[in-house]
Amino acid sequence: MIPEPRRRYNAAFKPARHREMMADIDRQLPGQLDFRVAESPVFVPVGLRDKLIAAGESIIDVIEQPDFQARTEAAIPAHQRVPGNEGRPEFLTFDFAVCRDAHGELEPQLIEMQGFPSLYAFQAWLPGEFGRFFPIPDSVSAFLTTTDFASYREEMRHFLLADEPAENVVLLELFPERQKTRVDFALTRELWGIEPVCLTKVRKRGRELYYEKDGRLVRIKRIYNRIIFDELARYPDLKTEFHLTDADVDVTWVGHPNWFFRVSKFTLPLLSGPFVPPSYYLHELAEYPTDLENYVLKPLYSFAGAGVRLHVTAADLDALPDKQHYLLQRKVQYEPVVQSPDGLVKCEIRLLYIWPAGAARPRLLTGLARLSRGEMIGVDFNKDKDWVGGTSPLFER
Repeated sequence: MIPEPRRRYNAAFKPARHREMMADIDRQLPGQLDFRVAESPVFVPVGLRDKLIAAGESIIDVIEQPDFQARTEAAIPAHQRVPGNEGRPEFLTFDFAVCRDAHGELEPQLIEMQGFPSLYAFQAWLPGEFGRFFPIPDSVSAFLTTTDFASYREEMRHFLLADEPAENVVLLELFPERQKTRVDFALTRELWGIEPVCLTKVRKRGRELYYEKDGRLVRIKRIYNRIIFDELARYPDLKTEFHLTDADVDVTWVGHPNWFFRVSKFTLPLLSGPFVPPSYYLHELAEYPTDLENYVLKPLYSFAGAGVRLHVTAADLDALPDKQHYLLQRKVQYEPVVQSPDGLVKCEIRLLYIWPAGAARPRLLTGLARLSRGEMIGVDFNKDKDWVGGTSPLFER
């Protein structure tokens, strides 16, 4: 999208060089990378960068409103509500399709959002790998409010740990060694000393939580939560001493689990603006849009694109017994904008924010990008293709 860096990158690109980069990642993090890293970063021009920032700020304006929590109470299933001080959404991630407006200019269109952590370690580390193997100019950067990887690492260390020793902070996940995102867990341990701990390994002693490390029980004082409730629901017979919904435990959260629901697809109908396609709670519609072919059906409570239906009819919607669990969102037209050796590729950009204690507004630190040749962004739509998968957005300075 920025012509000169793209020309230089593609001129230097060879598939063998990308394979070398993948082998180097595996050398540093053996067996941890379980998703496809695309052949190229995305060079984001200043005009699109500024629109992405403006779009994110408009969403934050809504989240900051005094009645936001009241408006999103219904988002939290009663049996999955986690007690304790929710504070503010300490993590915010917004996913935007890269499109063109009526004047032919690049613009973002909101696809999804989460009040939940993303790959905050891996996405800050990956640009350095691209820079070691391919020509990346100084005119672009993966970082938006910090100067470089070192300053990012230090800011995230303070944010994640607060005033606790690293061994008293855990990354809580369900079977972390099996997760596709485990490369991020490995880097979180390497960068900040935070151990990934399975929910089944947490020990509860009265109000206190512990995990085992080097043959001793270590107190858990702070939880960096990475558990997705709909994955937890797949294990109804799971035996644990600690449940996220336990009312009286002496821990603090960095990323209270309730924000996973409050800032989610549930929030989309509360938003408006030039970068937000119209969305509607299905059960609140007195009649369906006459152009249903231009809408996508999304379950409110699903993750990673599960259950999304691109093509629906009125009969399909009428047949749903639980309309309150769905929304209709107007489709957006992804614009193929990333030049690969054999054509243009679609792109989606995720903005990654943190909201530190005492900060008036969230801080936009870095991003994540995904390339696609399929009908949707996602693994199932891009099997056996190249120049697809996760990558780094590099923003024009």
